[in-house]
Amino acid sequence: MRKTLILLIIVLTSNLVEAQFIKEKSINALIGYGISVPFNSVDEIADSGFFAQGELVLKVASWVEFRPYVGFVLTSSNGKDLNDNPTNEKAESKAFLLGGKARVRAPIPWVAPYVEIGIGTSIGKFETFTAFDNIDKSGMIYHIPFSLGLELGRNNNVDIGFTYFFQPSVEQFVGAFAIGLTFPLNDK
Repeated sequence: MRKTLILLIIVLTSNLVEAQFIKEKSINALIGYGISVPFNSVDEIADSGFFAQGELVLKVASWVEFRPYVGFVLTSSNGKDLNDNPTNEKAESKAFLLGGKARVRAPIPWVAPYVEIGIGTSIGKFETFTAFDNIDKSGMIYHIPFSLGLELGRNNNVDIGFTYFFQPSVEQFVGAFAIGLTFPLNDK
């Protein structure tokens, strides 16, 4: 009974304690040219489209940030490979993206390189048709986000980078060359 009472008091008072390790909060909005590429292909294909994403940036230190995100990617095939030859192969994604990632960055003013990795889910329709794979799937799958890029500007509020979402269950990855802006949130 005594242990239960102590546990109950801890749980009830834990909501009153604010996380002290978050130094700053901001919103990052990204938009870019999306692509989807199969893992295995005879013809070299990369289907193109559109990518957009929003992130809540939780700065822990000058070199570490946690970034929960939501976004979407829409790619479609034009029936041609990278050499502009006709092909039947394609890797299309029409998906809503949701997850979290961690960014490690060099805390340098004006030009700060970064790398990100995390885990998330893709919800939508996925098609991977190659000589090796015949996948037509709808629903929810997991993905592994990975990004490389640069934060530019005096306050590092412009983001230019390559972002990828590896989707092993549908034998493809989607990605984008994206440009973003970061807007600080005032807690006052």
